[in-house]
Amino acid sequence: MKIRKAVFPVAGLGTRFLPATKAMPKEMLPVVDKPLIQYAVEEALASGIEQIIFVTGRQKEALEDHFDHRCELEHTLMARSKDNLLMELDALIPESGTIIYTRQHEPLGLGHAIWCARHVVGDEPFAVLLADDLIKADPPVLAQMLNKFEQVQTSIVAVIEVDKRETDKYGILDAQDVGNGLSLVHGMIEKPSPEEAPSNMAIIGRYILMPEIFQILGQKKKGAGGEIQLTDAMALLLEKHPFYACHFKGIRFDCGSKAGFQMANIAFAMERPELRSRLMPFLEKLVKAEH
Repeated sequence: MKIRKAVFPVAGLGTRFLPATKAMPKEMLPVVDKPLIQYAVEEALASGIEQIIFVTGRQKEALEDHFDHRCELEHTLMARSKDNLLMELDALIPESGTIIYTRQHEPLGLGHAIWCARHVVGDEPFAVLLADDLIKADPPVLAQMLNKFEQVQTSIVAVIEVDKRETDKYGILDAQDVGNGLSLVHGMIEKPSPEEAPSNMAIIGRYILMPEIFQILGQKKKGAGGEIQLTDAMALLLEKHPFYACHFKGIRFDCGSKAGFQMANIAFAMERPELRSRLMPFLEKLVKAEH
């Protein structure tokens, strides 16, 4: 089995970043000079994904426009001989038919958003990427997971270790290390309290899922927060298929939080020599001033 399709749930309201996201999709928030969604799409395409499936909602037109031509801008850049910028914009636009859009009409949770892509995905395993989780890795995290999938041919989630006090923010696994960067999952629970958590191994926004997940999500059972939770559906899928956790190599930034978003901007900016030379003295001065 080969993973050809990737689902991007992008219908969320982005309430944690209000008022910035009042009229702009949260996935369009820029890290240095690229929106979050672009990093995620580039990761998928660099990993060999052939079809991008966006599950959108209302007021997501800017996201769709980002991956399309804007003739007026392109003509202006051409007239001003801004060839490098023109090439950069052109590289944003995948081949026609690569991106497909479907709609989540009600905000019923991550599990429901993925269920909305069922007819586009069809009866084959697929990937899910959450743009909020920006991961700096080489090779890309999804590529690392696809490599593991070739070995196990079943569902895989990317995981990190979190502070025990923060288990109530994640799906948490009960899993056993089996070597080669994988753990065999025995159970999972969505957002448990520290006292209930079986470990501090937390699922983050990269998944490879077997298509049977759609049948489970289609039952529309509500879990934590009154939403249709993906973790609950995966726990039921675990009863039918083996499930693995992938311990990837890379640095994950939680861009769904304000602190994580700022950390990502600093980290990615410091990779640019022209920015690093300006930022480093400023950051050093800022740190000294705090002390």
